[in-house]
Amino acid sequence: MATKTNPDDTARTGPLAGVKVIDLTAVLMGPSATQFMADLGADVIKVETQDGDSTRKIGPCGSEKMGPIYLGLNRNKRSIVLDLKKTKGHEVFLRLIKDADVVTCNVRPKGMERLKLTYEDLIKVNPRIIYVSMIGFSQRGRYARSPAFDDLIQAAVGFPWTLAANSDGKPRYVPVNVADRSVGLYAFGVISSALYNREKTGKGQQIDVPMFETMVPYILGDHLYGNKFIPAKGDFGYPRIIAKSRTPFRTKDNYVCCAIYHDHHWKAFLEVIGQPERWTTDPRLANMTTRTTHSEELGEFVTQELAKKTTAEWQELLKVADIPVFPMHTFDSLMDDPHLNDIGFFSNVEHPTLGTIRETAVPSEWHGTPPTNYRLPPMLGEHSNEVLIQAGYSPEEIAEMLAQGVTFLNETSESNFKEGTQK
Repeated sequence: MATKTNPDDTARTGPLAGVKVIDLTAVLMGPSATQFMADLGADVIKVETQDGDSTRKIGPCGSEKMGPIYLGLNRNKRSIVLDLKKTKGHEVFLRLIKDADVVTCNVRPKGMERLKLTYEDLIKVNPRIIYVSMIGFSQRGRYARSPAFDDLIQAAVGFPWTLAANSDGKPRYVPVNVADRSVGLYAFGVISSALYNREKTGKGQQIDVPMFETMVPYILGDHLYGNKFIPAKGDFGYPRIIAKSRTPFRTKDNYVCCAIYHDHHWKAFLEVIGQPERWTTDPRLANMTTRTTHSEELGEFVTQELAKKTTAEWQELLKVADIPVFPMHTFDSLMDDPHLNDIGFFSNVEHPTLGTIRETAVPSEWHGTPPTNYRLPPMLGEHSNEVLIQAGYSPEEIAEMLAQGVTFLNETSESNFKEGTQK
């Protein structure tokens, strides 16, 4: 079922309805954080250069600046093009800040200083502003001015080394932008917390969200392990997680994924395979501590047993035994997952220039303040005119800004502007 857009921001719904975010972020980390806010009702105004967010150009339709990575990170937002290096563009930005709640950026602090858009600059206009800078590293350390990308942060916190340790020995990156997306999710929580704090105190504040420092406890939460203690009581690495045998299990015809974890899981599994006596005779199974210590050996034992039957047989047997079991999806099969179909998680949406695009639902389900708005990911400068009109600029002033290259309207927006059909 196609979803229709709701361009009327005065009617936005959800727990963050009424919150205005001026979003200077680009690529992945920042846009993921602000899309979470937009999904929950915030009015997120994405400020872009004439070239637009670089993710617009990635993949199919990248030549139209509407590539799939961009589309997956920027729904429910409005796009305005501003040249912040021009005096007029800077003036417009400060006017947008006057009634905003949050400004987000992932430009390094020196860049924001050159633009004269630091926290100190903005609180002169709006002392209640929450200024969130998503950066690579804390500004108090020697890496402060270093650039950061997902690959660099993955390497910096040890993801490639960890993957090498439990596979073929070759360091490799997690094939997901795990640092960008994880830090974006954390930043969303930070922003929401800052809004709550301002409700109590009436004060805004500046917050830095560094990728490196956010991801260090992310990985060491599992893998500091014995080195949590001083002196150390063991090595680095949670054995169950880094065991080479911790993979989907090969069956006679495919793979099956299961978690044999607690005491009752192991007892049930041993019953299923006809070896219940092992529970009392195999000391490795005695408790969680011994099972963790012998994770590799026990994983190999399960691997050998599951190779004896088909995936369908194991799914039935393990389900009856109350052992968590789930099929291993491919991307294709995930798109047709029966549970996701039950809840209508995927929808087809008609885009005026791209045709039909696929959308995913907002994953949280709100029973008091449900977010029911939907706005298509914006074309570059799609809402420049709309946002400028709302900020108090006249059509003549906007026309002058267009002529000076301060702003830009895409063809659809420009047509509406000329016809006097601005919203």
